[in-house]
Amino acid sequence: MNDLGQRRRLGRSSVTVTPLGFGGNALSNLYAAVDEAQAVNAAVAAYNGGVRYFDTAPLYGYGLGEHRMGRALRGFARDSFALSTKVGRLLRPHGLVPPARLTPRQGGIFVDELPFTPVFDYSAAGVRRSIEDSLQRLGTNRLDVVFVHDIDRWTHGATYEERLAQVRAAALPELQRAKDAGLIGAIGAGVNEIEACVRLADAPEIDCFMLAGRYTLLERTGSAPLFARCRERGIAVIAAAPFNSGILATGVTPQARYNYLPPPPEIVARVAQLETLCARYAVALPAAALQFPLRHQAVAAVVAGCRSRAESEQIVAFLAEPIPEPFWAAVDALDGASAEVVR
Repeated sequence: MNDLGQRRRLGRSSVTVTPLGFGGNALSNLYAAVDEAQAVNAAVAAYNGGVRYFDTAPLYGYGLGEHRMGRALRGFARDSFALSTKVGRLLRPHGLVPPARLTPRQGGIFVDELPFTPVFDYSAAGVRRSIEDSLQRLGTNRLDVVFVHDIDRWTHGATYEERLAQVRAAALPELQRAKDAGLIGAIGAGVNEIEACVRLADAPEIDCFMLAGRYTLLERTGSAPLFARCRERGIAVIAAAPFNSGILATGVTPQARYNYLPPPPEIVARVAQLETLCARYAVALPAAALQFPLRHQAVAAVVAGCRSRAESEQIVAFLAEPIPEPFWAAVDALDGASAEVVR
């Protein structure tokens, strides 16, 4: 069981977050359209439930997510919550560049998105422009955390090394300048692969990593060396996508998604094992998925997306659900692993 009243510091920065964060991807018309009022109410309900960390990105709904997040948070005192967004893609109006051939990895998972095309840009000028655009879409004058978005091999393939070199040489120094100027509070990388975190862990600018879907009830391979390195360097980890884009929230169903795609047979089998354990110990699968990452001392927060007020209220309840230690021991036994317990 976790207490939303506690705040955890992000690495060496002065930014603190609640152990549960609200992810803006789901309210950005992910998979299906979400009514504007419903989307705003989802974020407001999370705040009213005690959540004080909110995350978004220009990619989400091609600007729609930042607009909605800004509208939802505008009525709350700015110092009462932490807000993060991302850089690495600029949004260009349709017609100015050829239509992007987006794969699910790159963002082609939204419907009724705004009429923009995301274009990768990790240059210093691109980072400055991205921050300025995000501030305007969000309606705020500062950002608590800015992540370099999707700087991983999973996203960039053959151009990964070139992109990574540009991040080190241009994006991170520009983010440090923005931090020194008081425009942002902490610097991180928001990625889909542990390898990308390992490659960036020695960068002096990095305060935190947002690791999406790689430290969950389904996956923890390779996390131990990274987490040890993060604790040694004073880098916080934020575990995003704790439901692996859906399947750990719904269980095995025909509509279940894993990493935004239909799940392969081995994932279906693993989730079925977890559902059996949950039934044995009377634990809700989403509650276990949400709380699992917070067991590790390197993890400062878990970030989950919600599409409605009811989902936000449910996610807060899942965080507080008591889970017996024998359940965690049984989960660890499935992997032949153990986790460091937080508090």
